[in-house]
Amino acid sequence: MRAIVVTRFGGPEVLELREMEMPVVGPNQILIKVAATSVNFADIKARYGNKGQKQPPFIPGLDVSGTIVQVGSDVREFEAGQRVIAFPSDGSYAQYVVADSILTYRLPDQIDLEMAAAIPIVSFTSYKLLTDIGRLIPGESVLIHAAAGGVGTTAIQLAKILGASQIIGTVSNDEKAETALRAGADHVINTAKDDFVTRVLEFTDGRGVNVILDSIAGQVTEQSLQCLALYGRLVHFGNSSGQVGNIQTKDLHSSCRSVLGFSLGTTRLHHPQLLRDTADKVLEYIENGSLNIVIGNKFSLEDASSAHELVENRRSKGKVLLIP
Repeated sequence: MRAIVVTRFGGPEVLELREMEMPVVGPNQILIKVAATSVNFADIKARYGNKGQKQPPFIPGLDVSGTIVQVGSDVREFEAGQRVIAFPSDGSYAQYVVADSILTYRLPDQIDLEMAAAIPIVSFTSYKLLTDIGRLIPGESVLIHAAAGGVGTTAIQLAKILGASQIIGTVSNDEKAETALRAGADHVINTAKDDFVTRVLEFTDGRGVNVILDSIAGQVTEQSLQCLALYGRLVHFGNSSGQVGNIQTKDLHSSCRSVLGFSLGTTRLHHPQLLRDTADKVLEYIENGSLNIVIGNKFSLEDASSAHELVENRRSKGKVLLIP
């Protein structure tokens, strides 16, 4: 089979298309013919050696959509020919992947296979951030940083589905602001032009927002506390800035505010069973049309380096897909 391999740590040029051996299916695993896979910022970090324990050569990628070719001897809930989404065991930039059955999910017939590849990482993450971690209550307000990206545009929609009264996004330029507004944000702040703390306080009559989703870290985290309401929850789930934010304990106890962390990767590794209900809810929303994953670009598998350049340079809007 063909696959993209990180040949050494470095820039997009280290991605190479190679012929690889077909993966071997274990007793509780499933072999999937890949229809599409998505490009995530975590793939960029892994390519540089800044995320995970993998050493080159390795196949990058986290999630796929496709059709089951073979099931392991102990798998009872799936069979060959079924359409699924999954988190593969050893990278997704390939024509075939193997995934554990507990991290594989049946795809409703109404959902297109290519669009389905954009579902797992962004929608599972967004749903967990807003429900289990952020504990969003209908009528509360939400601030979503990096609102034009895959998680951002998905979280905007899910926040609305879950009953948020006001959804504010931050972006880095006006073009991305249009993307976030189309996704359903009530207000979008271009941080290249405006101080987001000042604008959020204006939009909320000085109260601040109830839930903040922060994948940037550094100064953004520190400044976010300045516009977090009493009893508010700041959910930290990434550090795309590469910076470390410092939080003062005095900013928490008397205001009853919380700073919470979440990693979908850690949850997949240690508590994969917690994602089954998440998958059911997300797929229900997509099937009934209330949630639409925004797809910005599609690339062939052999053009993975161009896809990485787009994401790494923060020029992507919505999800970026690779099509084997």
